[in-house]
Amino acid sequence: MIVTKKALGRRTFLRGIGTALALPVFDAMTPAFAAPARSGAAPVRMAFLYVPNGIIMKDWTPKETGRGFEFSKTLKPLEAYRDQINVLSGLDHKNGEALGDGAGDHARAGATWLTGVHPRKTERDILAGTSLDQIAAKELGSRTMVPSLELGLDENRMVGGCDSGYSCAYSNTLCWSSPTTPLPLESNPRAVFERLFGDGETTDPAARAMLSRQNRSILDFVREDAAKLGQTLGTSDKRKLGEYLESIREIERRIQKAEERAATGAPIPAMDQPGGIPPTFEEHAELMFDLMTIAFQADITRVITLMIGREGGNRTYRSIGVPDAHHGLSHHFNDPAKIERLQKIDQHHVDLLGRFLKRMSSTVDGDGSLLDHSMVLYGCSISDSNKHEHHNLPTLLAGRGAGRIAGGRHIVYRRGTPMTNLFLNMLDGVGVKEDKFGDSTGRIEHLTEL
Repeated sequence: MIVTKKALGRRTFLRGIGTALALPVFDAMTPAFAAPARSGAAPVRMAFLYVPNGIIMKDWTPKETGRGFEFSKTLKPLEAYRDQINVLSGLDHKNGEALGDGAGDHARAGATWLTGVHPRKTERDILAGTSLDQIAAKELGSRTMVPSLELGLDENRMVGGCDSGYSCAYSNTLCWSSPTTPLPLESNPRAVFERLFGDGETTDPAARAMLSRQNRSILDFVREDAAKLGQTLGTSDKRKLGEYLESIREIERRIQKAEERAATGAPIPAMDQPGGIPPTFEEHAELMFDLMTIAFQADITRVITLMIGREGGNRTYRSIGVPDAHHGLSHHFNDPAKIERLQKIDQHHVDLLGRFLKRMSSTVDGDGSLLDHSMVLYGCSISDSNKHEHHNLPTLLAGRGAGRIAGGRHIVYRRGTPMTNLFLNMLDGVGVKEDKFGDSTGRIEHLTEL
């Protein structure tokens, strides 16, 4: 057998009529005799997952610090991923406080989480700051087909007032491409799928309907190209190709099933949702997590934000025995029964996070997993929901950042440490150097033990 230096290009696509399908990392993309890739050299992905309306902190915060801490009641679903997780306590968003502006903590919470900037109290001439995800996307986006994805699980309303004189834009998105430009979140999995794998970036309903009527998978268009590629791959890469294509087909099946339910008028929760969205919150969340995983796997994008719930939102969680509206319940006035129901919501959200981490950790990426090569920030910008506190925020950082982050610890920072200090570290992790971000005072310590 003659071994050559020839390798499959990293940006190889399966091409067909009106589509170009990116591929995961194959062994054949590494030249023969090339030095093994280091974890630190792998592309780093960033995911930002936001939950609304505060957290019951006594059930969130581990009692011990450092390694070997016991997982708290709320964080218990993540225990299997201990070595990939850091629980960070003591980080603040001072600019989420009123600072003379009066009520509106939920709007300020959404606006500050990824910006660290106190938003202008207005319903029209909005002003916040460029968000962390978009600063990273400006650098990383030149290397991928899609610079970033901005996703949500609620209806998207960006105009009018939603919280005590603050624009709905502050409550309903986390992403700002500039201080005056909030980015709407996409909640329809069909639109997300077509942005990742369809022809162009259109989400026009007529175009989506036409594709649905064709009743054929996008993969059918690239079947011939995939067959030719399969003939050139080794056994391991053939397996990866088959698994990858099947995972795309399964996602598409689920989206089509959701659209069929919507078309037949099947009952859905009492929410204003566009057609094609699964009928339950849990199905919707898991489908979005699958789309996020495959977008990272194919290196279509390296930056994704998901707002699991909008600030001030009143979703109910009957599937876990909580029929109360979330925001209303969050004003618990120290009622033990209400606190118990809120903790169940918090743990339910964490359970969904655990399912996402399972997908990421079981997806091979180069010499590790997607989770090995990612930074997943999970949390919110309110701690005690009853008091609307913006200090000691519930914050969890998962993933090793391609070898840049040591996991398995509960780290407590000095009170008053800005959340934006963590953001500088995260930007360092993807090669973006910033001296200042929002109200930062420097970088935080102890994320790495290298």
